[in-house]
Amino acid sequence: MSEFSDVPRSGGTVCLTFDFDAVSLWMARGMTSPGPMSRGEFGAHAVPRILRLLESRSLPSTWFVPGHTADTYPMLCRDIANAGHEIGLHGYAHEPVSALDAAGEREVVARSMDTLCKLTGLAPIGNRTPSWDFTESTVDLLVEFGIEYDSSLMKTDYTPYFARTGDEAPPDGPYRFGEPSPLVELPVSWTLDDYPHFEYLRLPGLLMPGLRKPREVFENFLDDVRYMLREQPGGVCVITFHPQVIGRGHRMLGLEWFLDRLAELDVSYATCADVARDFRRAHEVAA
Repeated sequence: MSEFSDVPRSGGTVCLTFDFDAVSLWMARGMTSPGPMSRGEFGAHAVPRILRLLESRSLPSTWFVPGHTADTYPMLCRDIANAGHEIGLHGYAHEPVSALDAAGEREVVARSMDTLCKLTGLAPIGNRTPSWDFTESTVDLLVEFGIEYDSSLMKTDYTPYFARTGDEAPPDGPYRFGEPSPLVELPVSWTLDDYPHFEYLRLPGLLMPGLRKPREVFENFLDDVRYMLREQPGGVCVITFHPQVIGRGHRMLGLEWFLDRLAELDVSYATCADVARDFRRAHEVAA
């Protein structure tokens, strides 16, 4: 449990999460020339300013860190852990798991676990797959490695749930739902992710314009939290940031504005680990 776990929860919970992809994001796309690499490097440049903001407000957060980032920026990653924030798995070099066979996916999880354990001295209990992708092996593999929760799927918006295993999608019949696993799922959404709203990306056959005004984006984020408080008291809203995206000056000011507005609402903050363990305890009591 984090040092923030004894903070009383209120009407709803916000999980601030950061995917510290650094250069691995661009490597996974085969974009290793100096230009894209420098975009990843900016993520490392922005981490200290993000940590200062979180410290100034005594806010917990969860950082999903590829093993490659931990190997490339070990001191920065130790700074994150030493500040009391949770660190979870995020692949090794931001590999989409659907591009891996079962053996390759196992190797990535094992290597990433080993890297983060050596870096922090603690075994991570959380996972976020790069690009929010799963295979038919992912859930069982994470459970096997002792991972307690994942934050990559989108079945609900404010309600944690137990991820299923064994789903089938036959082309000639209805979808077949598998069985719940022990893996707690903390749902995410592209609408609550800074990357598609802010980041400019141009590839052959793809243009992601990004570059939206921070206030406009954070108003949407804020409305999601407001709706949760009205319609689902006690809910959990997971928000995703990337240091190389949110770390730009005008966006940091937008993030400060967003946190100021949240301070006016009946919300508290928690790491994903604390939320997942609370959910599991409540489920066990209910059972």
